[in-house]
Amino acid sequence: MSAMSAPYQTETELLRAEIAAAAARMIAEDGADYGSAKRKAARQILGNNKIRGDVLPDNAQIEDEVRIYNELFFADTQPARLLHLRQQALRVMEELARFSPYLTGAVLNGTAGDHSDIHLQLFTPSAKDVEIYLLNKNTQFEVSESPHFKGQHAPVETLSFLLPQAGGPPEGVHLTLYDVDDLRGSVKTAAGKRLERADTETVRRLIMEESV
Repeated sequence: MSAMSAPYQTETELLRAEIAAAAARMIAEDGADYGSAKRKAARQILGNNKIRGDVLPDNAQIEDEVRIYNELFFADTQPARLLHLRQQALRVMEELARFSPYLTGAVLNGTAGDHSDIHLQLFTPSAKDVEIYLLNKNTQFEVSESPHFKGQHAPVETLSFLLPQAGGPPEGVHLTLYDVDDLRGSVKTAAGKRLERADTETVRRLIMEESV
């Protein structure tokens, strides 16, 4: 992996890259989340030694390693899987248009694989309206909490359900519910930063680009 591609790196940088590569393997192969994969990878590599914060890779570095891993080991299957998940995400987003849906996570950034679910952020004055909508569609869902993307804010409600697929297993969908005010300023991406969320038109454009 890339940890071996730059002999001029410091020991800390090499450790960070090694942890990122190990975490990426867990994410791509097992569907682990970034946080748990990072912690487990650090323990595997450093053992019982105290883990310094400066050797832990950030999520952007791990994401890059997941891309590399997918290209090396899943090049024949991952692009089709990603396209399918984006198509299913668009299907759900169009149905939930009244709640201002935005796609986020691995299905947006392009690293989604066999174990990936669809993660949407909804911005609505009433979380209860989303629950009522799903109940009226006879969609069985589970309720949990997710950290707010703005950090210090209170956790937000998340609704999770299975989206039926013709001729295949259902796909997991997670709707994280935010207040309309949370949307202000959150869709702008600073120069050089990766897109964190995408509206319906952006997702539709991504699908068109992949389908060419």
